[in-house]
Amino acid sequence: MQRAYIPRFIARQPWGVILPLSALVIFGGAVLYSAAGGHLMPWALLHVLRFVVFLAMAMAVSRIPPTWYKSAALPSYALLCVLLVLVELLGRVSGGSQRWLNLGFMQLQPSELMKPGIVLVLAWFYSVLPPSEIKTWRAIAPAVVLLGIPAGLVMLQPDLGTGLAISFGAIVIMFLAGLPLWLFLGGGAAVAIAAPLAFFTVLHDYQRKRVLVFLDPESDPLGSGYHITQSKIAIGSGGLFGKGFGQGSQSHLDYLPEAHTDFVFATMAEEWGMLGGIFVLFVFALVLRWGLKVALGAPDRFSRLLAAGMVTTIFFYVCINLMMVMGLAPVVGIPLPFVSHGGSSMMTNMLCIGTLMAVDRWSRAPGGSLR
Repeated sequence: MQRAYIPRFIARQPWGVILPLSALVIFGGAVLYSAAGGHLMPWALLHVLRFVVFLAMAMAVSRIPPTWYKSAALPSYALLCVLLVLVELLGRVSGGSQRWLNLGFMQLQPSELMKPGIVLVLAWFYSVLPPSEIKTWRAIAPAVVLLGIPAGLVMLQPDLGTGLAISFGAIVIMFLAGLPLWLFLGGGAAVAIAAPLAFFTVLHDYQRKRVLVFLDPESDPLGSGYHITQSKIAIGSGGLFGKGFGQGSQSHLDYLPEAHTDFVFATMAEEWGMLGGIFVLFVFALVLRWGLKVALGAPDRFSRLLAAGMVTTIFFYVCINLMMVMGLAPVVGIPLPFVSHGGSSMMTNMLCIGTLMAVDRWSRAPGGSLR
């Protein structure tokens, strides 16, 4: 009887995921509060407020019918490609990279939005492609072009991490769509052969240094290896229970670079220890489980590919960031979802969550779809 007093729109939200995510964002806000020396600004308060705003956006996105998603796929992709070109022409340079557009009220990073954008357009493409052509060049060539344009523009910024994230999401969609296995095996072999050549000809000097330092961080502990070395120190010094809230020396004494963005997990681990890390991983495991469940229960090919691509996009962020801060991957500048400070990152991840909520709604609709 009590549910009769709760609006249907509110009651039907996936609170089993929203509430743990909210707890993770608040926990991230506490970490950012500590990293700022005990101040709500400039990171912690904005972090929580952005989540509230983008959660409302995600709930609105979840109400969009599948026909609208399909209609918006190509226009959205084209718009994002235009924004990536504008970044090259008008974008703000920061940290040696040109990635942001100044919109006045926020700094927008269009490459972040291309991560769900490439998933949407490829899910649409394979949903309209006749099943009989999935093993032919008609299933491969257009997808390669759709991926190559934004990936190339992002690499020019240069932003290797985001370029890899866009490519990874696209490749997952192509694999799940049923493209021949030999294509992926051949592509993997080609990458293995081309990687050494690309290392010396395509990568920038700082990117080559990151790879070399990843292989041997101690070779330059005060230079290129400084990030990884200090991150490991912060994580290791936290132990099981951490040093205590606000007691992290690595971040407070500015030993740990980018303590509020790329290396926020190291900031957290120093103060909250292994128990804090387990909490973060537990929430991500809940989101992954829910996202995979939504993808498996999706009512048609388009929604299955869309949901699988969105959950993959989120967890590429998670895996690469955690591997990076622990020295298991080169430093590529990918933030930790829902914990790191950053408006574009939060918006991208909440768009993915909102799309998963939409697919979940389509699955529960009478007849398995909404018009």
